[in-house]
Amino acid sequence: MNYGLIMVPPLRKISDYVWEIPKGYKPCMKVPARIFADETLLEKMKTDMTLEQAANVTCLPGIYKYSIALPDAHQGYGFPVGGVAAMDIEQGVVSPGGIGYDINCGVRLLRTNLTEKDVRPKLRELVDTIFKLVPAGVGETGLLRLSFGDLDKVLDDGVDWALSKGYGWSDDKNFIEEFGHYEGADSSKVSQRAKERGKDELGTTGSGNHFIEIQVVNKIFDANLAKRLGIEQEGQVMVLIHTGSRGLGHQVATDYIRVAENKMKQWGLFLPDRELAAMPLSTKEAQDYLAAMKAAANYAWTNRQIITHWVREAFRRAFGKDPDKLGLEIVYDVAHNIAKIEDHVIDDEGHVRRVLVHRKGATRSFPAGRLEIPPKYRDIGQPVLIPGSMGTASYVLIGLPTSFQVTFGTAPHGAGRTLSRSAAVRMLPPNKVRSTLESRGIIVRSAESEIISEEAPEAYKNVDKVAEIAELTGMAKRVSRHTPIGVVKG
Repeated sequence: MNYGLIMVPPLRKISDYVWEIPKGYKPCMKVPARIFADETLLEKMKTDMTLEQAANVTCLPGIYKYSIALPDAHQGYGFPVGGVAAMDIEQGVVSPGGIGYDINCGVRLLRTNLTEKDVRPKLRELVDTIFKLVPAGVGETGLLRLSFGDLDKVLDDGVDWALSKGYGWSDDKNFIEEFGHYEGADSSKVSQRAKERGKDELGTTGSGNHFIEIQVVNKIFDANLAKRLGIEQEGQVMVLIHTGSRGLGHQVATDYIRVAENKMKQWGLFLPDRELAAMPLSTKEAQDYLAAMKAAANYAWTNRQIITHWVREAFRRAFGKDPDKLGLEIVYDVAHNIAKIEDHVIDDEGHVRRVLVHRKGATRSFPAGRLEIPPKYRDIGQPVLIPGSMGTASYVLIGLPTSFQVTFGTAPHGAGRTLSRSAAVRMLPPNKVRSTLESRGIIVRSAESEIISEEAPEAYKNVDKVAEIAELTGMAKRVSRHTPIGVVKG
């Protein structure tokens, strides 16, 4: 089927929410591509290259089972955003485009003891103070100035460096994926250019869809699970932080994509899309990239840690109380652009293999019992955070055992775009978007007016449907739904 210039692959319906592009669609396909979507979301995927990219990913050496496009998937670089693929660690490859340019772009949720009634009178002051303390926008630099020596410690040690400098509480790291320190990171594998770009950007959100949101819990699906996460009642105020590794991560991706492009022919890799540029995991180049990726991930966790410090300070100034008295604790921090070595069942016979799981615009969703989960949550499962747009909602979910069977222990990372940034700017005037949001009680501060148009609710898919499908297909169970009242954008 042809949608304009976009060829839509053949699709076989597996269930109401699962579709498959058969292995024979392209000669190079090693496995099928599996698409998780309802009819409406699937139709949106057909309007860009999402499905074609999901099929292309199956041509990568060493891929197991199938490539995956999650309900929020949309066209990306090489892989779709919302894409997952697991590769054999001996015969497989790593594709930097399958992790993304913003390495460890992720989200962190903070809870508070406050209610909307407590916060409303001080909301504008709170939003303005966060906007002042946490610089936003392209190329913005933070309040922190690092030496290159300290930057190397950030890259190697992650959140441990921030805690040693007084940014946060000792217990914070227990509620961060990888406990905020990705073992195996090596700052020497990060280029000087990447370090120059990242040296002064710690403690900043950046532009695009990055944000700090003050939210209100408006629905609780499972009261027992919610209480375990510190989500105690509807009307409770939460804070969601969404940002990543800034210019440093972008440069790491750029550097190693160039390495892969230059050597693919030498390695005998011939792929249907140059954006899939990959490195065999057996090569030094792949191992160097993974060490640099881990370093960039450590930078991103540290970035969200510094921002957490300033968010707590903003609440202290607004309410005249210490942040610990306000209950500003981390619920969890998840990465959604990252690769991990994990053990997974890779066929219907139950064979387990060690694989490298690429998650691009995708969130780890591990069930109860896994040692990777904080001890406090180990008996219930890993929290999964799915942010929506600034005018809709965000979700907290818990990983389910079935996630291993369906998506290599993965869930969606957000709503997923339905309008390109340029189309949103053309169609949605920023003043109109802002006034509509403020009429609904949502205060927005942004460094650039165009961002308000780019990130308008109309530019995104239905996050309620994305979260529902994640539950119905066994990826994760919904715990609570939160809506924004204050937003700081890039």
